[in-house]
Amino acid sequence: MATGNPPIVVQIDDPEWRKRCEAVCEAVRAAGGRALLVGGCVRDSALGLPAIDLDIEVYGIPPARLTQLLSGRFAVDLVGRAFQVIKIRGAPIDVSIPRSSSRGDTGAEGFETLSDPDLTPAEAAGRRDFTINAIGFDPLTGEVIDPFRGLDDLAARILRHTSEKFAEDPLRVLRGMQLAARFDLDVAAETVALCREIELGSVARERVFEEWKKLVLRGLRPSRGLGLLRACGWIRYFPELETLIGCKQDPEWHPEGDVWVHTLHCMDSFATERSGEEREDLIVGLAVLCHDLGKPATTSQVEGGRITTRRHEPAGEAATRSFLGRMTNERPLIDAVVTLVGAHLAPLQLFQARAGDAAVRRLARRVGRIDRVVRVARADRAGRPPLEIERFEAGDWLLERARALDVEAAAPERIVKGRHLIQLGLSPGPELGSMLEILYAAQLEGEFSTLEGGLEYVRRRWEVGPEPR
Repeated sequence: MATGNPPIVVQIDDPEWRKRCEAVCEAVRAAGGRALLVGGCVRDSALGLPAIDLDIEVYGIPPARLTQLLSGRFAVDLVGRAFQVIKIRGAPIDVSIPRSSSRGDTGAEGFETLSDPDLTPAEAAGRRDFTINAIGFDPLTGEVIDPFRGLDDLAARILRHTSEKFAEDPLRVLRGMQLAARFDLDVAAETVALCREIELGSVARERVFEEWKKLVLRGLRPSRGLGLLRACGWIRYFPELETLIGCKQDPEWHPEGDVWVHTLHCMDSFATERSGEEREDLIVGLAVLCHDLGKPATTSQVEGGRITTRRHEPAGEAATRSFLGRMTNERPLIDAVVTLVGAHLAPLQLFQARAGDAAVRRLARRVGRIDRVVRVARADRAGRPPLEIERFEAGDWLLERARALDVEAAAPERIVKGRHLIQLGLSPGPELGSMLEILYAAQLEGEFSTLEGGLEYVRRRWEVGPEPR
C-alpha cells in the first residue's frame, strides 16, 4: 500500500548475510512461494538504522516443505514448538511461516500459535502487534507492503496496534512499553484503551523480564514506556513502582514532583549515559529504576512542613528484591542491584564528610564497583528538573579517590589469604575464616598495604609462627 513516504530499502551491510538472505528468498520463489523481510529489520531500516536481525516470512509453502527446501541448501537449526522457526547458521536470519493464533491451554500465555502458509501478507500483517512492525519488504523486487500504514505512524512517531488480535498475547503490552521507550513514540489512545482491557495472566516471568531489559538497555526515553504502564493501568502488576505515584517529595530538593516523576527523569538521564557494556548498563539501569522504592515507606512530614525520607535507601532494598525476584531468579544480578539501591547516597555522603581512604575502600567492598554507584547517584542527581546540574562534584571526587586507590571498578583484593595463614601453622576452619575477615577489615582501614605488613599484623595480634618462606 502506498503511503506517500519515501521508499525504503532494507540495507544489509554484511555481504554474507545479504547473500544468504537473497538465496533464501530466491529458493522460496523458485518453489512457488514468496518471501518477505518483516518486523524489526524493516522498521529499523525505515528509521535509518542498520538491519541486524533478519526475519523472513514465507507464504505459499507448507512447513514441512519449507524445512526440506532450506535444509537441503543451508545449514539450519529448527527451533520452537513443532519447529516453527528455521534459523540459518552463519547469519542472523530466522525463517518462518505466517502464524494464526487460537485460544487453548497449551502454553504459558494461554494460547497456541499455528503456522498458516495460506495467509496473505496483508492477513499475516494483521496478526502482528504494532503497525510499525507490520511492514513487509521484498528484497528481490524492492516492493514495500504496508497494509496498516506503519510508515505513516513511524513518521508521526506513533505506536498503534494493528488489530483486535493484539489482545491474544498479553506480553504485547510490555512490548509496547519498550518500543515506546526505544523509539520515543506516543502511544495511540485506542491502543492505550485496548491495553487497559488486557490482563497479564500467566505470562512466563522470563518473557516479562526480557521486555524490561529492552526498556533499560535500549530505551531512548524510558519515561515513555513507563508512562504507558501507568496510562493503561498495568503499573498495578508492579506494585513497588505503583507506590511511587503520588509519593510527595520536598519541593526545595525535588521541584520536579513526586517520586514517580523523579524516577522517570532519572531513567531518561541514565539513558543518555549508557556505557555500552550490556551487563553493567543493566545493573546500573535497574538500580536507577529502583533507587527510591524505599521512599513510600519512609516519607514523613516534620515540623515546619518539611518532607523527609530518612533511611529510604535500606528500606528500598527489600522492595527491589521483591520487584526483581518476580521476574528473574538470577541472584547475582539481583544482589548487585540491591546493593546499589542501598548505597546510592554514598557518593554525596562521603564527599560532604570529606571521607578518608578507609571509607572509600569500605564502599568499594560493599558495592564491588564504585563507578556503578557513581552512575546511579549521577542519574539521581540529574532527575530533578528544573534544577540544572552542570557537574556532579561528589561523583567526580569519589571517582578520583577510587582511581588513586585502585578500587574504581573492583573491590580491594585481599592481601593476606588463607594459604598465608596456613603457612604460618594455622589450621583450616571457622577460626581461620574469622581471622581473614578481621585482616581484610584492617587492610581496608589502612593498617597494612603489603603482604609483609599483613603478616606482621598477624604476628602482633595473634602471636603465631614465623614468616612463611
